[in-house]
Amino acid sequence: MSSNFLKTPIAYLKGVGPNRANILKTELGIETYADLLQLYPNRYLDKTSYYKINQLQNSGADVQIVGKIIHLKTVEQKRGKRMVATFVDDTGEMELVWFRGQKWIRENLKLNEPYVVFGRVNRYGSTYSMPHPEMELLKNHQTGLKVAMQPIYPSTEKLSTSGITNRVISKLQQQLLLDSKGNFEETLNAELLSSLKLLNRSDALLNIHFPKSQELLAKAQFRLKFDELFFIQLQLLSKKALRKQKIKGFQFGTVGDHFNSFFNEHLPFELTDAQKRVIKEIRADMGSSAQMNRLLQGDVGSGKTIVALMCMLIAIDNGFQTCLMAPTEILAQQHYNGLKELLGKMEVKMALLTGSTKKSERTLLHNQLENGNLNILVGTHAVLEDKVQFKNLGLAIIDEQHRFGVAQRSKLWKKNKIPPHILVMTATPIPRTLAMSLYGDLDISVIDELPPGRKPVKTVHRYDSNRLKVFRFLKDEIKKGRQIYIVYPLIQESEALDYKDLMDGYESIVREFPLPDYQISIVHGKMKTKDKDYEMERFVKGETQIMVATTVIEVGVNVPNASVMIIESAERFGLSQLHQLRGRVGRGAEQSFCILMTGHKLSEEARTRLETMCRTNDGFEIAEVDLKLRGPGDLMGTQQSGLLNLRIADIVKDNQILKSARYHAIQLLKDDPKLEKSKNLPIRMAYVQLTKDKAIWGYIS
Repeated sequence: MSSNFLKTPIAYLKGVGPNRANILKTELGIETYADLLQLYPNRYLDKTSYYKINQLQNSGADVQIVGKIIHLKTVEQKRGKRMVATFVDDTGEMELVWFRGQKWIRENLKLNEPYVVFGRVNRYGSTYSMPHPEMELLKNHQTGLKVAMQPIYPSTEKLSTSGITNRVISKLQQQLLLDSKGNFEETLNAELLSSLKLLNRSDALLNIHFPKSQELLAKAQFRLKFDELFFIQLQLLSKKALRKQKIKGFQFGTVGDHFNSFFNEHLPFELTDAQKRVIKEIRADMGSSAQMNRLLQGDVGSGKTIVALMCMLIAIDNGFQTCLMAPTEILAQQHYNGLKELLGKMEVKMALLTGSTKKSERTLLHNQLENGNLNILVGTHAVLEDKVQFKNLGLAIIDEQHRFGVAQRSKLWKKNKIPPHILVMTATPIPRTLAMSLYGDLDISVIDELPPGRKPVKTVHRYDSNRLKVFRFLKDEIKKGRQIYIVYPLIQESEALDYKDLMDGYESIVREFPLPDYQISIVHGKMKTKDKDYEMERFVKGETQIMVATTVIEVGVNVPNASVMIIESAERFGLSQLHQLRGRVGRGAEQSFCILMTGHKLSEEARTRLETMCRTNDGFEIAEVDLKLRGPGDLMGTQQSGLLNLRIADIVKDNQILKSARYHAIQLLKDDPKLEKSKNLPIRMAYVQLTKDKAIWGYIS
C-alpha cells in the first residue's frame, strides 16, 4: 500500500469521524493512518486456549470459556443492582456478573446459545464468577478475524470516558488492515531480510496488532524494533558522513615546539595508555581536512584537562587560537588556574573571560584576541557574545556539553568562516547504547582508566542511627588536616523543606563541631552569588574544614585536601548525581571516603542505587545501572527528557538489536553511501520519507 494511503487523515477511517479524530489527536497524537498503524499494543491477552469450568484456578488470570447462559436474574444490593447469569459447560457452572449497562445486556443476550466468554475469574466460596466478560456468539467467533492474542493498546482516562475503549481501537486497527488489504511497502532490502531472517513488513504489522501465535508476535516485534533503530542509525551516520565530506576543517599538519616541549619538560606525570590513545585519535582528526566533532568521555579525575591542553598546543603549533568553555564561573576559573599551573613558564598567552570580567580588562582582551596575541581563551557563556571575535579560532573545547544548547554551540561555529574543530568533554559517563543513539553523529573517545597513584574512594552506607560514630570519624579526619563535604538534597519542588533540612543539619553540625576548634562554610540556593563564591573560596583555601551545601557542589570543583563526602538522605539522589558528588573527593594522594546516610525505610530501587555505589567506582557500570532504573529520557537531565520517543524499541532492553542495527547501517553505507543501488531502493524511499516527515528527529532532541 502506497505511503500516500498512510498519510490519509484519521477522520476518514470508517468508525472514526471528526469527534473521535479530535480526541485521538489530543490524547495519542494520532492524525493519520500511519500514526494509528504505529500505535503498537503494550501487552496481549492470550486467547489461544479454551478452558473448561472445572479447570479454573483462582489465579486472577484472564481466561476464555465456551458455554451457554441458562438463567438470568437481578440481585438487589446496598447500592443499585447487579445482574447475574448462570453460565454452564459440560463440566460445571459459574456466574457472569454485570454492575452497569444491564438494560442493554439483558436485551441483547441469548439464552441457551453457545457463547465464547473472556475475562478475569474470581472465586467466591466454591463458585467462580467473571465480572463484565467480553462475549461473542460461538458462530461469530468462528468466522471472525481470528484473534488468537488480544492486543491491549495504550489508553488515557479521557479516551475511556469518551467511549474509545481498547475494543474500539482494536476494531479501528482491523478496519485499517482490511482497507489496506494488509499490504504495506517494504522498507528494507532483500539482503537484510534474508540474512537476519526478518518477517516482511506487511506480516510484521499484521502480527504486531493481531498475532497468530507467540512465535509470530516475537518475530514481528523484532522486525519493527530493528526498523526503528536501523533508520535512526542510518540518519545519524549519514549526517556524520555528510558533515565530514562537506564541512572542511583546518588541517593541523604540524606537531611542533609547544606540544613537544610540554610533553618533554612540563608533563607532571606519565600519561595513562587511555590518555595516549585518545590524544592519538584527536590528532588524527585534526590532521585530516575534515572538521573534527568528537565527544571525550572520562570519569571524574581521569585526566581530561591534560588531554584538552595537549590538543590546544597542537592548534597553537599550527598558528591557531583555541578556547575552552565551561558552564559556570567557578569551573571556568578552575580550568584557567589548572591550565596555568600545567603550562608553568611556557610562552603561551592565556586569558579568562566570565560575566565578572571588568570592562577595562574586556577591552584589552578583545583587542588581543582580534590581533592574534592571545593563544587560549578560557570562559563561560560570555565567550559566545558577538563582541568576542577571534583572529583565527582553530579548536573549541566545550566542557560538560549537556549544559549548553545546540544554538549556543552553533554560535561558536560562526566565529570563523571555516568552523573550528570541536571537542566536547563530559565527566558524566554515557552508556554505550545511549551514546550510539544520542551522539551517533559524533566520534567518541573514552578515557577509561585513572592516573596511577589515585586510590579509589571507599564508599559505605550508614543509617541515621549510626550518626554519632560518623561524627567521631569526621573529627579524626579533621585532626589529620583533611576537609569534609556534607551535602543535602535539593529537590526543586520542595525548596522550603530542603532549606529546613539544611538548616536543621547545619545547626546539629555546629553543635557537634563548635567554634573556635572548627570552621564551617555553608552554601545554598538562597544566597547571593558573591556570598556563595566567598564561602567556596574559604573552603578551597582551607580556611574552613567543613562545607555544608544544598546546591550540588559544582562538577569539577577541585579541593585535593577534601577527603570525605557525606551525602545526607542519599536515597533522594539519582545514581549519576551520587557518582558525580563522590567525584569531588579522592583527588589527592590520601585515602578518601564517601558516606551515604539514609533512614531505615528504603524502596527497592533506592537500595539498588546504594548497593551499586558501594560496589563499584566505575562510572560506566553505574551509568548502565542508572539507565536500566530510569530509562533514557531522564538520564540526560530534564532539558533532554523525552529524548528518544521510540514507538516500540527500548534502547536498554533492545541493546543487542541496536548494536545489530548500527552494524548493518554502517555496512550498508560503506557499500552504497548515497543509497543509489537499485537493490536499496526500498531503504532509500523509506529514508527519504522519514527525513521529509522529520520523523527521525522526533526521536532525537
